[in-house]
Amino acid sequence: MRKWWLIDFSQLDLLSHPFKDIGLASRHHTMTDLWQNAMDHAVALARKAGSLVRDAVQNDMKVMLKSSSVDLVTKTDQKVEQLIIDSVKEKFPTHSFIGEESVAAGEPCVLTDNPTWIVDPVDGTTNFVHGYPFVAVSIGFAVNRKLEFGVVYSCIEDKMYTARKGQGAFCNGQLLNVSDQKEISQSIIATEFGSNRDTEVVDKIFSSMRKILCLPIHGIRGVGTAATNMCLVASGCVEAYYEIGIHCWDIAAGAIIVTEAGGVLMDVDGGPLDLMSRRVVAANNKIIAERIVKEIDAFTPLRDDASTETED
Repeated sequence: MRKWWLIDFSQLDLLSHPFKDIGLASRHHTMTDLWQNAMDHAVALARKAGSLVRDAVQNDMKVMLKSSSVDLVTKTDQKVEQLIIDSVKEKFPTHSFIGEESVAAGEPCVLTDNPTWIVDPVDGTTNFVHGYPFVAVSIGFAVNRKLEFGVVYSCIEDKMYTARKGQGAFCNGQLLNVSDQKEISQSIIATEFGSNRDTEVVDKIFSSMRKILCLPIHGIRGVGTAATNMCLVASGCVEAYYEIGIHCWDIAAGAIIVTEAGGVLMDVDGGPLDLMSRRVVAANNKIIAERIVKEIDAFTPLRDDASTETED
């Protein structure tokens, strides 16, 4: 004789059931795989873009001006960005995009919760124009306004820097670690002048450099590309990099590469980094970062999400 068991499901604590997390875990795993697919695609795009940049270095290039005679853009910048945009739209049609040349052309620069690619197609355009061998393709990726991964390809050096949240930072597959130096007097600091030639801004930049140099420190360096400077912090080659006047596309990829290598990020006022503020301190540790912050003559540029104005 068949027996039937009646179960009162209202008495079951389904939330404590051992299989309750399977659905959530599966969904998380799926999203994780999706972001990994996006990162793999970003690496492939960076290599393809880097090849275009290297080819262009060998040929005559058409140089145009953006906001001033020192704010340059080339056909290669535009070609590389369009390559990345078209490829991302085809493979990830629901994703958003912030790109240097798109913003310069009038597209909004707004970071939302939607998966967003933040791209500088040729970071170091002035270097590129002059044949100075530090030029990078920079691709950052954010979800819910938090960086998930970063890819920086230093084209001429053929160095591929990558980082995924929680999984470390690498250069050509080799694990990166920031310097363990805690003494500012034993440090090298990177910074840049930017393209703003307003005399008040230039005076503040020189004032900050003078004070930091005379702490003293071992030296000040700069390769002409924010993304590469941040990767040098992640690699332990320099202890810190700071700059005011950069843009979100300059630092998005480098930011997660620094933190995944063990470094820290902050605003030049010592607060948390805001990608849209156009101000950054990236350092190997909090001690060095806070020491630099004390010496910076800070000023506040127009935020990226408040204007379409751009600087190299």
